[in-house]
Amino acid sequence: MWFLLAILVLTILVVRFYPPLGRKTRGDHTRSRNFKDGTFQNQIETTMQMDIKTSFGLLRDFIKGDPTRRPPARIQAERWTKGAGTRITWFGHSAFLLELDGKVLLLDPMFGKAPTPFPFGNKRYGTLPVEIENLPDIDVIVLSHDHYDHLDYGTIQKLKGKTQRFLVPLGVGDHLIRWGVEPTRITEHDWWEELTVADIQFVCTPARHFSGRNLFDRNASLWCSWVIRGHDASIFFSGDSGYGPHFKEIGAKYGPFDVTLMECGQYDARWAGIHMVPEETVQAHMDVGGKVLMPIHWGGFTLSLHSWTDPIERATAAARQHGVSITTPKIGQTVIVDETYPNEVWWK
Repeated sequence: MWFLLAILVLTILVVRFYPPLGRKTRGDHTRSRNFKDGTFQNQIETTMQMDIKTSFGLLRDFIKGDPTRRPPARIQAERWTKGAGTRITWFGHSAFLLELDGKVLLLDPMFGKAPTPFPFGNKRYGTLPVEIENLPDIDVIVLSHDHYDHLDYGTIQKLKGKTQRFLVPLGVGDHLIRWGVEPTRITEHDWWEELTVADIQFVCTPARHFSGRNLFDRNASLWCSWVIRGHDASIFFSGDSGYGPHFKEIGAKYGPFDVTLMECGQYDARWAGIHMVPEETVQAHMDVGGKVLMPIHWGGFTLSLHSWTDPIERATAAARQHGVSITTPKIGQTVIVDETYPNEVWWK
């Protein structure tokens, strides 16, 4: 009895006082039509199979292990250097550095060693293209939601002195405020809200996913995708999302896009509503009116049961089938928009 009480007290203390867990939003989000009964909702019904039988089966599958879920050797990222033109540099998983109209943006900059609140387990596949200390000043940091593989406490601690602006979906700003970011540098946005920062248009657009960093904040903050439109190029960043009608809506309102950064990885039939399979990734790219597809959300960490190369192999096959232009840069390899797009099969 005393042991269980001690565990309960310890859990409450960790959730309340351990900074990487963030902070549950304190804002009034009733203005959002996506906020109902105290939590944010998806456009369409979205469920995950997490009953006891499924959970035990999932635990068994993870424990069983499979060497193909990780690369056989550490991936050595190419080194990033600043340049001219519209340039996109992938840091692995869903982290990007975007150079657009002479501005420098960071998208979901998770540069930590592991997508967990504690410093162990599930390590990054390899090196980063550049250390945070060597990055230039960042004009805007853009976040899609609050999960650990997209929003990292240690990364924000190092980046918060390098930028004057964070763009985040509703509720995510409270995590940043707890971590020492001044509220005046944060703007929170609902789906379909438009704004212009550094002469670049941003639109917070829908996604089909969920949020939460601990036991008590499920869907307390919003998740989103982003439209990023400069004078020289238009980019779509999907964030994390299952397939849904929102992609066609976004394409109708804001397409076409020169490049789509489209989720492709960490899928499983048990959570098909929140992560697309690669064939859906290609369809979503077509739905939004993308010209060139860059698959993301793979190549960084193992968060599901498929082999680490399954996302990119299936996505490239589906792209060929549909006549979709696809680019497959190495981690750290800079893609220059409207020039030659890299498509080397580097993962084999």
